[in-house]
Amino acid sequence: MSYVRCPYCAADDDRVVDSRLAEDGVAIRRRRECSACNQRYTTFERVEEATLFVVKRSGEREPFDRAKILSGARSACKNRPVNEELLESIVLSIEESMRLLNRDVTSEEVGMATLEALRDVDDVAYVRFASVYKGFEDTEDFAREIGMLVKTTAPKLRN
Repeated sequence: MSYVRCPYCAADDDRVVDSRLAEDGVAIRRRRECSACNQRYTTFERVEEATLFVVKRSGEREPFDRAKILSGARSACKNRPVNEELLESIVLSIEESMRLLNRDVTSEEVGMATLEALRDVDDVAYVRFASVYKGFEDTEDFAREIGMLVKTTAPKLRN
């Protein structure tokens, strides 16, 4: 059995007084009591997630960095009616969907997932992100992307 060092006296002999789920079931909160000084303290136990890797266009692998996606989404949404909580939830959703693939993901997959999420949030943010992600070079690129964004087709009539 492993023990945690007491934060008060550094002894490694304690007992668990209480355990309960925390953080919506993602962690276990344990209330401990030191056998040496009788002080109580709390520890949290979480599952350590495997590192998610992104394979860049150059072939280089790097750990998934949520901050990069958030930064790009923030830039695209600058001065738009999109709040920070929504951006955080978009990034979390993208990370979760990439983890569900259970393999290394490509930067293209991450970029497309971000693009699709922004499409559902704000048209201007979508076009801004697309212009950088897809490397727009002139106004025709913008016009084509906006055309695809607003393109609507009439539903087929059933006889």
